[in-house]
Amino acid sequence: MARWVLQLVVLGAGILGGYSSAVAGDAEAGKSLYPVCTACHGPTGLGNQAMNAPKLAGQEPWYIVKQMQLFQNGARGTAPGDMHGMQMAMMSKGPQLAGEEALQNLAAYIGTFQDADVPETVSGDVAAGKTLYTTCAACHGPAGQGVEAMAGPKLAGQSDWYLVNQLNKFKQGQRGYHNMDHGGRQMRPMVATLVDDKAINDVVAYINALK
Repeated sequence: MARWVLQLVVLGAGILGGYSSAVAGDAEAGKSLYPVCTACHGPTGLGNQAMNAPKLAGQEPWYIVKQMQLFQNGARGTAPGDMHGMQMAMMSKGPQLAGEEALQNLAAYIGTFQDADVPETVSGDVAAGKTLYTTCAACHGPAGQGVEAMAGPKLAGQSDWYLVNQLNKFKQGQRGYHNMDHGGRQMRPMVATLVDDKAINDVVAYINALK
């Protein structure tokens, strides 16, 4: 396990250049950009499972900007079979969202949303999930708070059904497949430690407990 952690720290240090160390945006300008997101993610960013839209409130702005850039650049949402990813990629390419400044403004506005708990939909063995999560902690933090230097987003408080979906996308090669997605490519081998659906549900059940 220590060897895994050391490898991740070295890799994380190498990919820092691909992630902004800070996201500074104009929340008021971002407010005018958010209506296109509302139909799926909700007016306060709490997500909508029926629309396969995850919770945005509480997520770190740097991660929102990076993922939007990946969708815009074709590094996410272009894998065969990823219909929801393709839908998001299309939405991300609206002319009002062109350029990093617009994305920073949008992320700044999302950052004004009050974080709130969302319903839990996934059950599993929390104790077993805690053991599995030790592999995740190096990049996502021991409390699931996220670690920007490791390109690891915040997990605590995220929609649990979305976490399950995304873990499966990594396993199926629908995320982390593009050279531009350094964080996603880093994630692919880590997901291999979750050998079946039970393991995925267990680790997500533990993440639920972190909030």
